[in-house]
Amino acid sequence: MAKPQGASKPYIRDIEYRGFVEGLTFVDKSSKPLCHYFGGVPYALPPIGPFRWQKPRPLPACYRYGTRANPGRYVGGCSICPQPQPNDDLDPTSWDEDCLQCNIWIPAGNAPKGGWPVLFWIHGGFLQFGSPNEDDLRHMLSETACKAVVVSPAYRLNLFGFLSSAELCESSPDISTNVGFWDQRLALEWTHQNVSYFGGDASNITIGGYSAGSHSTFHQLAYDLGVSDSKAIVRRALMLSNGPGMQPKSLEEAQGQFDELLDVLQIPQTLSAAEKLAKLRTIEPKKLIQASQKMKYHQFRAVTDGSFVRYGLLNEIDSGIFARQMVRRGVKLIMGECRDEHFVYGIWRAPKNNIDSLFRRLQADYPLAACEALMQYYYPDGKLPADCKTWQEAFGYIYADIQIHHLERGMASALVRHGAGHLLYRYRMEWRAQCCDKQWPREWGVTHGTDMAIWFWGDERVLTKKEKKIAKAAFHDSLAKYLNGEDMDWGTDNPLHLRTLKPKGTIVCEEDKWLEDGVRVWDVLRKVGYTGNMLNAKL
Repeated sequence: MAKPQGASKPYIRDIEYRGFVEGLTFVDKSSKPLCHYFGGVPYALPPIGPFRWQKPRPLPACYRYGTRANPGRYVGGCSICPQPQPNDDLDPTSWDEDCLQCNIWIPAGNAPKGGWPVLFWIHGGFLQFGSPNEDDLRHMLSETACKAVVVSPAYRLNLFGFLSSAELCESSPDISTNVGFWDQRLALEWTHQNVSYFGGDASNITIGGYSAGSHSTFHQLAYDLGVSDSKAIVRRALMLSNGPGMQPKSLEEAQGQFDELLDVLQIPQTLSAAEKLAKLRTIEPKKLIQASQKMKYHQFRAVTDGSFVRYGLLNEIDSGIFARQMVRRGVKLIMGECRDEHFVYGIWRAPKNNIDSLFRRLQADYPLAACEALMQYYYPDGKLPADCKTWQEAFGYIYADIQIHHLERGMASALVRHGAGHLLYRYRMEWRAQCCDKQWPREWGVTHGTDMAIWFWGDERVLTKKEKKIAKAAFHDSLAKYLNGEDMDWGTDNPLHLRTLKPKGTIVCEEDKWLEDGVRVWDVLRKVGYTGNMLNAKL
């Protein structure tokens, strides 16, 4: 993949028994180092051919990235899992199923004693598209107090990462569910085992992500809280503009999506499970993606499999199991939202302008019983809400509520209720930088993604001096302390209050006036059973 743009020079690093690697040192106009970068570093063996839809395979202990005489060259980026673009166009020339690689950003200069703090950053994209190659951390690592080794993995997406079938799981030992989440976990374990060779502190790892990366962070945190202390990695988490979501579909409900895929691909349902899997593994990526775009249930997301995603996972939050484990391990969490998330959410495969189409669209993501409960709660009379002009607009609001606003609040309320409030830091963004105008219409306000200019210090965009001052005071100095494991002056006197960046760039710590609405929706979903059941909850 193409390397990040900007002046650079080669950077060779000895990673001890793993060998030698060549990356880049980005420099400014006076050749002063800004940061170091390695792109497309493998963390697992290729998930291709017969290994499509299997759990990721760790690199063997003897794996070496290069030698002193011939270092492994990692100056580009991660391979991109086959995927649709956000507008559903396809560009197969950019794809490669051999995508289990990560990008690594390292601050310039000498690491502190023990190593730099580590941020394990998961990219977003509805779990359907995206890449870690989209991030540019040169400005953040060179201009701010936020000095950390940042490891950003690529992972399998859409049907490559989240195809599920009860039929296949029952009859095929060489297939797994939620392999995209297993990819992330293996990348996290690789980071824990290897980040010290890149100057990072393996005992000080924060996991974080934006959008689907935030949703992934929740599931990675939940998994980490469920393993023994000896296998636990996570010290703290960042869930930015996405929450726990609801308990994922069961394997039995996901079977309907699998059957629909077979029908679109004209694979006979009469074949054995092994024959179906064999045929699917021979189909080229483009044909698989095109088939998924024709489906009613076109969103490939996690399922409740009792392995990576536990049964009753959200009930663990509601009952206090989750909070007690966070308290026992001292795991902290920053979690929050943008004011106008719904504008971006409303354009992702939006429904037609009628209530039936909206109902079908929700079923692409969520369990049927939960969708029925949401429809009854939001549209009890079957009419378009008074504050919406179209059903597409209504979809944007309900989708943002479930993905972000309301279920975040249900989770926050449960954590505080069960004694983990001192570990929780909540925020709300109501300000956006001018550079966001290049990507999002101004009338969309502080919509989904606009605050990445704050968290990543402009990323590939450029903040003005005034905007940098606002970002620094509002959140960035706190982020640096958070990654270092230091105490932050968050400003709130109640863990359910919000640290809000107001439209004029001021910070106000205030009550959350949307909290009751969020908890009410959380309870609606709990009552229909899709915050899980406690029978199989084990921590």
